[in-house]
Amino acid sequence: MYSFKNDYSEGAHPLILESLLKTNLQQEPGYCLDQYSNHARELIKNTLECDSCDVHLIVGGTQTNLIAISSFLRPHEACIAAYTGHIAVHEAGAIEATGHKVITVNVANGKLDCSDIQAVVDGHPDEHMVKPKLVYISNPTELGTHYTKSELVKLKEYCSNNNLLLYIDGARLGSALVASDLEFKDLVHLADAIFIGATKNGALIGEALVICNDYLKKDLRYQIKQKGALLSKGRLLGQQFEVLFQNNLYLDLAMHAKKMADKLRYGLKKQGIKLLVETETNQLFPIFSKEDIRNLEFNFLFYVWKEIDENYSAIRLITSWATTEEAVDSFLETTKILEKS
Repeated sequence: MYSFKNDYSEGAHPLILESLLKTNLQQEPGYCLDQYSNHARELIKNTLECDSCDVHLIVGGTQTNLIAISSFLRPHEACIAAYTGHIAVHEAGAIEATGHKVITVNVANGKLDCSDIQAVVDGHPDEHMVKPKLVYISNPTELGTHYTKSELVKLKEYCSNNNLLLYIDGARLGSALVASDLEFKDLVHLADAIFIGATKNGALIGEALVICNDYLKKDLRYQIKQKGALLSKGRLLGQQFEVLFQNNLYLDLAMHAKKMADKLRYGLKKQGIKLLVETETNQLFPIFSKEDIRNLEFNFLFYVWKEIDENYSAIRLITSWATTEEAVDSFLETTKILEKS
């Protein structure tokens, strides 16, 4: 059984494990104040070409979103997200549990645009309602689509003009960068804060919260500690980001995942298999008959994503930094056999 369910089924890239093993008995300060975390933060800032941003290393994506959003907002303020957004669907109400409402927008491709945000702002005109303050987007989105640089420029300009914060969930940021015209250095100008995901891009654990807006930086370590996310063995996070941000490894791993997804995408389209949504990242959503899905499940793991009708459903396939060409070829060969049967 080969899994295409997610991009964190494997452990970690060998260079990360090698670094952790090599320094295992070396004593370091705790709470991300060690030499590796300090170096990792510098490497990230250099990659972003931004000395003034703050970088905080946190274990997981839900923790990062919870800490960032609840820290940035006042008690009566809310965030806007696509209805498919991770904070609206897959975080067990973590944001609402901190007292902040998530206002969702029904969008077809997982992406927000300025008109979507304006409709929410217009619908919350006074103090009898929560006040929209933060716009949350995932890049890439939960549907595998991604934002172009021009789209982010428009969103950031709109948010700045309307006193809104723009926050980017980058759990799979590497995948968005290798699929678009965006570069790392663009991000600090296109968002108030962003997190760079590593858990889904070759690390054992770890996300880097990057705060670009000076107004949002104050007392973040207090917030991280209070919410149980200031890891005592922070070196484990620092070493992983240190490895990922040397010699372009972070983007190399994301590019491998994209190449494997592209091969799957091209092969499926060649067989005449339709996709639920067009994507260029490491997520794709082919549509199969329910009978074919049952047959595929004998050899592969994946999520059945959406029912199309009584006979067809879309499944989600995700490739990772470790996905092999043999696994992709095997999946395509299986679908080819099903097509003929």
